[in-house]
Amino acid sequence: MVPAAGRGTRVGGDRPKQYLPLAGRPLLLHTLERLAAHPRIAGLMVTLSADDGHWPGIDACAGKPVRTAVGGAERCHSVLAGLAALPASVGETDFVLVHDAARPCVRHADIDRLIERAGAQEGGLLAAPLRDTLKRADAWGRSVATEPRETRWRAFTPQMFRRGALTAALTAALQAGQCPTDEAMAMELAGARPLLVEGAEDNLKVTTAADFALAEWLLGQLN
Repeated sequence: MVPAAGRGTRVGGDRPKQYLPLAGRPLLLHTLERLAAHPRIAGLMVTLSADDGHWPGIDACAGKPVRTAVGGAERCHSVLAGLAALPASVGETDFVLVHDAARPCVRHADIDRLIERAGAQEGGLLAAPLRDTLKRADAWGRSVATEPRETRWRAFTPQMFRRGALTAALTAALQAGQCPTDEAMAMELAGARPLLVEGAEDNLKVTTAADFALAEWLLGQLN
């Protein structure tokens, strides 16, 4: 599943970030093609904003079905809507991968590792241990303390959980007035302990204008 209902205003431009050009084609299409090319991904669900006028209307990618659903105001709403719109052939105990629309450079080897390791448990996510020194700032942008980096990880995607468990976790969080910022947080709130599976740090989330040039270069290095 790829939540793509966001606006991505930080980059600028005349359209949402996921539709800005990367190597001559919309960023979102690169992401979908990267996922669809993986042999263990059976199909794609894309959640779009209700007024999305840029979606190209594709219903297949690399020979695999592409379905769409209307997302919501936040990621948690969009993922929940996408889960509800999955076909009945995706059972409650089947695993669903949720991947950022702006991460077109995920490595297939990392997806393999996630499926194998997290699939042997109750799910997990790609991530990387924090290697930089971590500072805590005050309101004026001054460093006031150095935080311990041991046990700290940067969360990536895909994140992989069973359809039923993730639906229940997101529903419970929203009913409690919380909107998890990623699927792992929803599962944590439900009492689960998602497995952190180390992945390549070049699984870049395109966030700023400068990231587009880096993502284009990275795409050229992938095989």
